[in-house]
Amino acid sequence: MPPSRRKRIDALIGRAWRTRGPLACLLLPIGLAFFFAVALRRWLYRAGILERVKLPVPVVVVGNITAGGAGKTPLTIFLAAGLQRLGRCPGIVSRGYGRAEVGVRKVGAGATAAEVGDEPLLMFRRTGCPVFVGRDRVAAAQALLAAHPECDVILADDGLQHYRLARDVEIVVCDGRGAMNGWPLPAGPLREPLARLRTVDALVHNGPCALAAASVAVFRMDLDGSRFHRLGDPTETASAADLVGQRLHAFAGIGDPARFFSALQALGLACTSHAFPDHHRYASADFFLDGDAIVTTEKDAVKFPAGLPLPVWVLPVEARIAPDLAQFVVERIDGRPPA
Repeated sequence: MPPSRRKRIDALIGRAWRTRGPLACLLLPIGLAFFFAVALRRWLYRAGILERVKLPVPVVVVGNITAGGAGKTPLTIFLAAGLQRLGRCPGIVSRGYGRAEVGVRKVGAGATAAEVGDEPLLMFRRTGCPVFVGRDRVAAAQALLAAHPECDVILADDGLQHYRLARDVEIVVCDGRGAMNGWPLPAGPLREPLARLRTVDALVHNGPCALAAASVAVFRMDLDGSRFHRLGDPTETASAADLVGQRLHAFAGIGDPARFFSALQALGLACTSHAFPDHHRYASADFFLDGDAIVTTEKDAVKFPAGLPLPVWVLPVEARIAPDLAQFVVERIDGRPPA
């Protein structure tokens, strides 16, 4: 599908998910059938008819119940660093959405986003942890442990619905969009019913969020970033004040591009915004622009082609989560049987 057509379709669906309008109503019967299939599959695993695989080390799942990004990658990066601080040796497994290959692969220093996915590549660069990708998270985790037997905990990025992998802790992240119209895919954004939140261990609010569940621990995550670095030369940095007055183009192909654009505005930067679908594969044609520079996210930057006509400034963000989520996880995996 041409990128421009996909962009229009994604925008149309995104608008439909905000309300229970005509398009959402048209898609609701499919959504109800989807929820039935989800419930049946979950019951089959809970009943033991479909087998779950228990790894020899604890598994911590980071995911969400809605489609699209809500902050799973910065949360996983934060959690990996927190576990390392507490003396643990985490490894990370991820599907590697958008990669050309389908098998299990280790993310290495020479890997590209096309080979391993944008988020796994970013997590590898930021954490230094072993990262393996594969549609089958069980196979990916087993390969990781075989290659890195020193790892004593597995973080499963976007693995909430991958029920074949037994887990010890489930963490759900949500953002200000919440459940939107509250309907199942494709009529709305829900991968699972909202009641699923009552069964998880922790709910992380990425900024203001109305989702909650009784007896589930709630954490607050804020993303901080104010110092840019030059793409291709991370030693060259710039503050927002250094970029004020330039003709800037802001590129974001993440779950909620508006969040990035708002962050730039809060830093005092006036930009021409370019929103792309999540995991967008950038091509040189995307960059035929007049201006002084491009500003973008780390996740987008790993997919930018070489030889762009404008300088690119990347804004890294650091997650701050309160209370101490890493300590919470360690207490759970040390004292609670797997789900």
